[in-house]
Amino acid sequence: MRLSEATARSRLGEHVHGVLCTLHPERGPDPVPVVYAVSDDGHVGVPIDTVKPKTSSRLQREDNLAADPRGSLLVEHWETEDWSRLWWVRAQLEHVPDPPASLTDDLADRLARAVPQYADKPFHRVLVCRIVQVTGWAAGEA
Repeated sequence: MRLSEATARSRLGEHVHGVLCTLHPERGPDPVPVVYAVSDDGHVGVPIDTVKPKTSSRLQREDNLAADPRGSLLVEHWETEDWSRLWWVRAQLEHVPDPPASLTDDLADRLARAVPQYADKPFHRVLVCRIVQVTGWAAGEA
C-alpha cells in the first residue's frame, strides 16, 4: 500500500538511520549507510563525524553531491516473522552546498539529541540536502 506523503515524512523523521545513495560519476549509484536528522522545514542533515575512523574528512558522498546534487535516502523496517509490518520510505534529495548556519546548527543539535555518540557534536561538518519528494510503501494499513 502506498503511504501518504504525511505518513512517509513522519516515518522518515522518526528514524535516524538509513541508506544514502548519491551518484558516482563513473560507477553510478553509490549507496552508503548513514545517520541523519530531519529539520522542521524539510531538510536532511548527514554528519561527517570524527567518531568513526576515516582515511580523509572529505568523503566520496561529498564529491558525488558536488558533481551531481541529486540523492536519495532510503529508510526501511523489516520483520522476518511478520511481513504485514514491512515498510519503506524514500526521500528524493537535492544537496544544498552552502546552507545557512542556523540550519546546519539545528540539524547538528537534532543529531546530538538523537544519537548518544554525537552528544558533543563531533562533526567536521553536516551535509545538508533539501527533501524534494517523499514516497513510501507499507505491507499493511498505514
